[in-house]
Amino acid sequence: MIQAIAFYLFATMMITSGAVTILARNPVHSVLWLILAFFNAAGLMVLAGAEFIAMLLIIVYVGAVAVLFLFVVMMLNIDFVEMRAGFIRNAPLGVVLGVVLFVELFVGILVRSAGDLAIGNAASVSAVPAGLSNTAAIGALLYTHYLFEFEAAGMILLVAMIGAIVLTHRQRSDVRGQNVSKQVARRPEEATINVKPEIGKGVSL
Repeated sequence: MIQAIAFYLFATMMITSGAVTILARNPVHSVLWLILAFFNAAGLMVLAGAEFIAMLLIIVYVGAVAVLFLFVVMMLNIDFVEMRAGFIRNAPLGVVLGVVLFVELFVGILVRSAGDLAIGNAASVSAVPAGLSNTAAIGALLYTHYLFEFEAAGMILLVAMIGAIVLTHRQRSDVRGQNVSKQVARRPEEATINVKPEIGKGVSL
C-alpha cells in the first residue's frame, strides 16, 4: 500500500512540476520547477529499483540544469533587485518545497527498503536479474540488445555538436590567426637567443 502511495505522490509531483515548468513566465522559475520534476523522476526510478538511473538524473540532469540556470542569468537581462525581492517574497514557498523534497526522499528510501515496486506486472518480479547489479544490467542491455540504438544516439549527438560549432563559428578579420605548422617547425635556436650583456649596459632589443 505504501509503495502505491509513494508512486502516486512522485508521479503527481512530477507531472505538476513539469506543467508549471511550461506555464511559468519567468525562465528562472521554469528551471527551478524543472529541477523539482527531475527530483521526482529520480524518486520514481528508486521505487522501480533503478538506483543508477536515479543517480544519473540527479547528477547529470540537475547538474546540467544548474549550468543552464547560469546561462539564463548571464544571457538574459534580469533585474537582480526585483529577483531578490521576489526571492524574499517566495521564501516560505521555497521552504515548503524543500521540506516536500526531503519527505519524498525519506519516503522513497523507506519504500525501497521494503522491496521493488512492481508496475504493470501480475507478480512482484524484480527488474534486475538475480546476481546482477543494477549498473551491470543496464550495461549489458546497452552493449548487447540496444548497441545499435546506443551508437546511433552517440552519432546524433556528435552531428549536433559539429553543427553547433559550424553555425556559431565566425572568421574574424581583426584577429590574427595562428600558423600552427610554423610554430611546430620552429627550432629552439630560432626561439631563444643566449646573450651575455656587459655590466651596466643592459640588454639590447
